[in-house]
Amino acid sequence: MSMDRLQVLETMCKHWEGPMSLALYLSDSEAQQFLRYALSSAALLARKNIGYHIVFKEGQFYPINYLRNVAMRQATTAYVFVADADFLPMLDLYGYLRKLLSTGAASEHAKKAYIIPAFETQRYRLDFPGSKSELLSLLDLGILYTFRYHVWPKGHAATDFSRWKSATKPYTVQWESDFEPYVVVHRDVTDFDQRFVGFGWNKVSHAMALDAQGYEFVVLPNAFMIHMPHAPSFDIAKFRSSSSYRRCLKTLKTEFQQDLSRKYGVKALKYMSGENS
Repeated sequence: MSMDRLQVLETMCKHWEGPMSLALYLSDSEAQQFLRYALSSAALLARKNIGYHIVFKEGQFYPINYLRNVAMRQATTAYVFVADADFLPMLDLYGYLRKLLSTGAASEHAKKAYIIPAFETQRYRLDFPGSKSELLSLLDLGILYTFRYHVWPKGHAATDFSRWKSATKPYTVQWESDFEPYVVVHRDVTDFDQRFVGFGWNKVSHAMALDAQGYEFVVLPNAFMIHMPHAPSFDIAKFRSSSSYRRCLKTLKTEFQQDLSRKYGVKALKYMSGENS
């Protein structure tokens, strides 16, 4: 989380009552600003289950996967939901997940990546849906969309939103090229690959690694999260405007796929044949 996303933190607290491990990417002066903010916020002061982990700024690119790893490794719970600060989870998602993960033996959940279906809105003021049925109504009205539907539908297409709309039980989906779901996994999950900084392939690479390790992707039928609008980041602007940035990203993709192939052998060949978009 960077300073420009800080305004969502109090709202996030209303949506997620469970423990939170937050990685904050700040300069020295911003760290002081954050401290003053946290000490003046009644919502944050009331919480005793939030860990703040400051990573001081260095370099020109946002180290998104390093920050995810910091937050994940500082979590004290058995399972982690790795989410970005631009999203708000559905109300009581924490309670829903606790109930799910307390059912059955721990071994039943060990190699599963539970997908929280992701949606988005372009409205800064949103009457947040309190249930799946309310969300479906907002989808029908065009107030909500499946996440990145207009610019990158491949990222979440494997979730199978058409099936999700009427689903009442969890269902398994297969990994597809460029899949980048938001998932709940056991805390011993593999790290995010830190060579991916800024914009591009930071989650795609992780989902690919999970598939290579034999994780089962399971979509939860009564869970959702919504991406809230914000100004474009420096990194996505750089990706769109700089051909050298895109070439570097393509090189990193190839290196990552080759590493998977060396590590997992023949079964990783499908990643090499996937489209490098």
